Amino acid sequence: MQRCLIFAYKISDSCAAGKATDTSGPLLVELIKQSLKTDTVNYLLIPDEEDLIKQSLIYASDVLKVRAVFTTGGTGFAPRDVTPEATRAVLTKEAPQLTLAMTLCSLEKTKFAVLSRAVCGVRNKTLIVNFPGSRKAVGECFQSIVDVLPHVLNLLHEGEIERVRETHRKVQAEGDIQATQEVYHVCPHATSKGGDDRNSPYPMISVDDALKQILASIPTVQATRKQLSRVNIPPFRASIKDGYALKAIGGKGMKKVVGYVSAGDPIVQTNFTIDECFKINTGAPVPLQADAIIQVEDTKLVSRENDYERIVEILTEPTVGLDIRSIGTDLRMSEEVFQYRFPLDACQRALLAAIGEKVSVMKLKVAIISTGDELLHPYDTNATGDASSVEGKIFDSNTTMLVALVRQCGFTEDQCEIQQRVVKDDFESLKQEIESLTGAVHIIICTGGVSMGDKDFVKPVLKELKYELVFGRVNMKPGKPCTYASSKVTKFFGLPGNPVSAFVTFHLFALPALRQYLATINETAPNAAKTRLPVITVELMDAKYMLDPRPEYARASIISRNGKLVASITGGQISSRLKSTIEADVLLELPARTEAKPYIAAGTPLKALVLRSDFISRYE
Repeated sequence: MQRCLIFAYKISDSCAAGKATDTSGPLLVELIKQSLKTDTVNYLLIPDEEDLIKQSLIYASDVLKVRAVFTTGGTGFAPRDVTPEATRAVLTKEAPQLTLAMTLCSLEKTKFAVLSRAVCGVRNKTLIVNFPGSRKAVGECFQSIVDVLPHVLNLLHEGEIERVRETHRKVQAEGDIQATQEVYHVCPHATSKGGDDRNSPYPMISVDDALKQILASIPTVQATRKQLSRVNIPPFRASIKDGYALKAIGGKGMKKVVGYVSAGDPIVQTNFTIDECFKINTGAPVPLQADAIIQVEDTKLVSRENDYERIVEILTEPTVGLDIRSIGTDLRMSEEVFQYRFPLDACQRALLAAIGEKVSVMKLKVAIISTGDELLHPYDTNATGDASSVEGKIFDSNTTMLVALVRQCGFTEDQCEIQQRVVKDDFESLKQEIESLTGAVHIIICTGGVSMGDKDFVKPVLKELKYELVFGRVNMKPGKPCTYASSKVTKFFGLPGNPVSAFVTFHLFALPALRQYLATINETAPNAAKTRLPVITVELMDAKYMLDPRPEYARASIISRNGKLVASITGGQISSRLKSTIEADVLLELPARTEAKPYIAAGTPLKALVLRSDFISRYE
């Protein structure tokens, strides 16, 4: 069965190179989404290269098996306008009447419509339509064929033959082709009605509601776990400076050096006169009878004997306690060292070491599952370094990414135990894996199998295993199919299979849950303010960005310009383009598109969720 997926290609050298802003492509995407009732439209920029256009069309049709590919641009008479030639070369059937319909409609607006060389047709079961490059022409041409597009798509798909017959019955009964306007393509991803129309039965909830429901399902404790010190720091009076230990009552003047004290030496018990002193290093124990330290810079060497200092002159007046750290100055025995927060960070570990305590943590147990018959291990010796060498297969990047993200976010091996599994797209295989992990681990993070495909078994398996399915869709881009389920011990995150969707939903949903659960099993109240990603306010640097009907979390890099933080979106934001995460410092919270606000422009203030501590990529 073909996927409910549509591609929109913008063919333009300047747009592909980032030298111009595409306006017709985003409009085409919105027209497709609204008219065909689908959100799964992938949008790509391609240069005017005939071979590359051919390869892109063939890949979308033969490998991805998408329902339709719509192109905009490259249909004129300029030397680089080769879209029609590339399209015609890959078609198995032409559809000239679709082209004619667009031409006749455009001719009503302008006589220059005759200069468009657009081509329409089919490659196997994928519809391919060329549109002109201007925003105005795209709108006009799309409207000229939109009423018949659902019927065309149904005709190409054997599983929708009943819809085809229904359309024919309506047309014949009413004797008017306008009857087809009532028959629209219904994408299984589009609504939440459920039932016979095969749409998702899960309502789309907001990101905030999703996170609230996740955290509410994870047990918490009210107690605050405190760490007390069992030692004094320092445990002896310690010198703050390199200098001389003496008796303040002796004042300044000439002093005889009667000994040397280094860090780690025992405390000098010997008494000495007011005209004597000890040479001492920083951190060394102060002699029992000394009550002041004079730094080297406030003295003058008068004489040496056999490389040892014998007489120094103290140039400043000493005072009692000068440059001496008293016992327990930094930390006293039985004093509170800190209140635990999890995962343990470097500062907590350092303080535990300073008081001689071992790290004692109840480990969080996590399982990471990637689902898919198409997955190859990235370091499989049977693969030749190129996933395309095994037909229909791809390398599994999600497992590597998620394990690394868990560790990168502070869940070290002594705090978090991680199991990794790759499971075939098979109900029984998936059920067996999840059943074996349920109750044995605290959190399962699974990627793939949560949408509406024939082999998306995650939700049915969870129901079979008596999990409470808390939610099955979230109103967001990317990551709409994100699923969360809860059992008594084990919490299950069903993240989408596309790597960027998994990346975003991990940070928004799984990471806060990991932090809260680790605190809970260690009998500590979670710090709500530190559970989620930190939020900053930035300004958009990009000239223009078309908004999506859903709230979007765009990957962006942060630049500091004279102290002001600006965000640059990291190229194409399609959910399969893992490269968009490489330069990502933050996730930009973008509002949903409205008629009044279809896009945002440079200078727009936005909230940004910080992904890492070194979140400023460049200073200008």
